[in-house]
This record gives sequence, C-alpha cells and structure tokens, in this order.
Amino acid sequence: MPLSEEELRLLEQMERALSAEDPKFASALRGTALRRAQRRHAVIAGIVLAAGVALLMTGVISRMWIVGVVGFLVMLASTSVLLTALRGAAAVEEDDGNHAPRSSFLDRASERWKQRRRGDNDL
Repeated sequence: MPLSEEELRLLEQMERALSAEDPKFASALRGTALRRAQRRHAVIAGIVLAAGVALLMTGVISRMWIVGVVGFLVMLASTSVLLTALRGAAAVEEDDGNHAPRSSFLDRASERWKQRRRGDNDL
C-alpha cells in the first residue's frame, strides 16, 4: 500500500528536520565521509607506489634481484589499491545527491506489484 500525500509530506518534513538537526549524519548519508576515505586511500597508494618504484630501481642498480622483485610486488599491490580507490571515488561522485531524488522503495515496490498484476513480469 503506497503512502498517502500527507504521509509523504510528513516523511519529507522529518528528513529535512533530521538533516538540519544532525548535519554530520546527513553528510554521512550523502557519502562525504566515503569520498574522503577513498581520496585518502588513493593518496596512500600513490605514495606506496613511488616507494615500490624506488625499491625496484634500488634492486636493479645494486643487482640484488630479490629487492627488485619485492619492489615490483609492492608496485603491483599499490596499483591495485589505487585503481580500486579511484573507481570507488568515481562511483561516489556519480551519486553525490545533487540529482533529483529517486522514487522511494515503496513507490518502486508498488510499481513492480502493478506490473506483475498486469502480467508484465520482465523487470
């Protein structure tokens, strides 16, 4: 059963009041903390990547192949972390809350139910 207009209005009012009362919580819901964490992971991974390059070059110059291999493995791991952080940051920026609000869960569920009742089962 979908919410009535009055219930929707009250829900929106409660959401605005909550965000005015606790802006830290509201920013956490918008992904600000996640964006900051992703940026921090990317910076740390970049620094570790530079250290891996230094290790690799040290291994090559000193002709100690084990140091070069360790440097390469450090570079490989930090590049993986860096790419994951950058993809995560891009996904968070894509959904930063500046777009029109999506329909609520109840609206989507109601629409799916109506489609099923009509025999339109390809969701």
